[in-house]
Formats: sequence, C-alpha cells, structure tokens
Amino acid sequence: MRLIASVVVMLGLAVPYARAESPVVGVPKESARTAGHAIRDGTLAVGRTVRDFFKGGPRKAKQTWKENAARTRADAHADKERVKAAAHE
Repeated sequence: MRLIASVVVMLGLAVPYARAESPVVGVPKESARTAGHAIRDGTLAVGRTVRDFFKGGPRKAKQTWKENAARTRADAHADKERVKAAAHE
C-alpha cells in the first residue's frame, strides 16, 4: 500500500514539472511512465504466479515467476534508456 501511495505522490509531483517550459520536460514524463510500468509488471507477475501455482503447482509457479522477472528486467532496461534519452535532449 505504501508503494502505491509513493508512486501516486511521485506522479503528482511530476505532472507540474512535465508542463513547465524547461529543457528536461521529458524526464518526469518518462520517469512516471517507468513507475507505471513497474507497477503493471509487478502486479501481472504476482497474478500470473498465483494462477500458475494453483493450476500447475509450485514448480510451474517458480518457472512463471522467473519468466516474469526476466520480462520486468527487460522493461526496466528499456525504460532506463528512454529516461536517459529524454535527459540528454
């Protein structure tokens, strides 16, 4: 619950900066997108893992968790590159 509240506060703080006329306009926007992707990926990972635990047992759940962790890691790296690109514009 604290994580969600923290993300909401960060997004609320990022919105005014995203509208400001400054050279780093894209950084808060991309950072907020990164936070959203992290929440989405985490929620999907937990949901898929729980589903597979009940459908296929603990081994299937572990395999699903590892696959989702790899997907989350790939998304995080892509988001990092977008934030870096926005910072250098």
